Amino acid sequence: MRSIRRQLLFWLLAIVLLGVGLAGWLIYRQALAEANELFDYQLQEIAAALPAQPFSQVLGSRDTGDEGIVLQIWNRNGVLMYYSHPRAPLAPRAEIGFSTEHTERGDWRVYGAIVGDNVVQLAQPVSLRNRLAANVAWRTIWPLLVLLPLLGIAVWVVVGRGLAPLRRVTRALEARHPEALDPLPVTGLPLEVQPLVQALNGLLERLASVLETQKAFVADAAHELRTPLAAVQIQAQLVARAHDDVTRSEALTDLQAGVARATRLVGQLLALARSEPDQHGVPQRVELQPLLGECVAACASLAEARGVDLGIEASEAASVTGDAEALRVMFNNLLDNATKYTPAGGRVDVSLQVEAGHPVVRIDDSGPGIAPAERGRVFDRFYRVGAGANRERTDIAGSGLGLAIVRRIAGQQGAQVTLDDAPAGGLRVTVRF
Repeated sequence: MRSIRRQLLFWLLAIVLLGVGLAGWLIYRQALAEANELFDYQLQEIAAALPAQPFSQVLGSRDTGDEGIVLQIWNRNGVLMYYSHPRAPLAPRAEIGFSTEHTERGDWRVYGAIVGDNVVQLAQPVSLRNRLAANVAWRTIWPLLVLLPLLGIAVWVVVGRGLAPLRRVTRALEARHPEALDPLPVTGLPLEVQPLVQALNGLLERLASVLETQKAFVADAAHELRTPLAAVQIQAQLVARAHDDVTRSEALTDLQAGVARATRLVGQLLALARSEPDQHGVPQRVELQPLLGECVAACASLAEARGVDLGIEASEAASVTGDAEALRVMFNNLLDNATKYTPAGGRVDVSLQVEAGHPVVRIDDSGPGIAPAERGRVFDRFYRVGAGANRERTDIAGSGLGLAIVRRIAGQQGAQVTLDDAPAGGLRVTVRF
């Protein structure tokens, strides 16, 4: 499992090490430049301190084994009069001024000068200067490396204190009851943690809304299912008590009708549950003309059985972005309502047109319609038009869910549903995308 604390510790220490390494390299370069200046000055001072009188003979030679300064002296005639380190691989002739010689034993810093009647050459290994600069850099860097573990501990503690608010939020969430959806407190939290807590509060608010909706849905569904199930139970008892075939046949017909009503109600409840937020499919481009044609064709046999003339009056090519299955459920509910409440011999006309660049679907029936005062309430769950209304044509008893499903799906698909009077005197349902 990846840990923010470990990652911060790793990267911070890596950055510190990189910084220490870069600082060490810069210190080494600076120390080397200063060492070169110092040793060059030393070579000049040594050369100036030598005697200016000519040598009459070779003063001698010695091999001290010293890898420091190597001295050689020539007279005016180019005869080597003195050398301090005969094994030094230097050129047999001196070059006036400073120069760097590359030999098999490494590079040498050489200084040549004329002192009186003599030519003096002083040389020093460059490696000696490099070692000195490296020692200076190391003495500067090693205290920082020693302090690196202490720095790691400090970073670990500081990062832990910085992440403490997240642990408090985690403990607060773990200690909560599943039904406790009140928002978390934001006061006292760092600015970096507040967006996370605010997002959690938004999620809790949405969960509370969804749970309330689900609770209301379950309560309403249980209430609505109780009546048809009780009716089915009574009708089953009547079938069991029937003493002759005629009574039993009538009771069985009523029982079948009751089962059909209960089945329809369960189907409507499932459709409504599927139309809840986050239950619809991925939006895609949907061609309305073939989809609406399929829905009309699927309802044609039911309309014919009810004696209703169902057909498409006008149809234009149009498309929307949405969920095809949800749109199919919406159109099927509207067509089912229209054919169900239209009396035998009536008609249901469907049209698809494009108005001002927006698809518009209209479904007109010749049924009793809905009074303007009740058009706003028929979209509520389980609401049915009053008993005094002219709604005699009900082959299958309504559940009060059809238009609620239509409104929910329309809202999800970016459409608006309105109810008006149809030209034939019934109800006109307009779906405007």
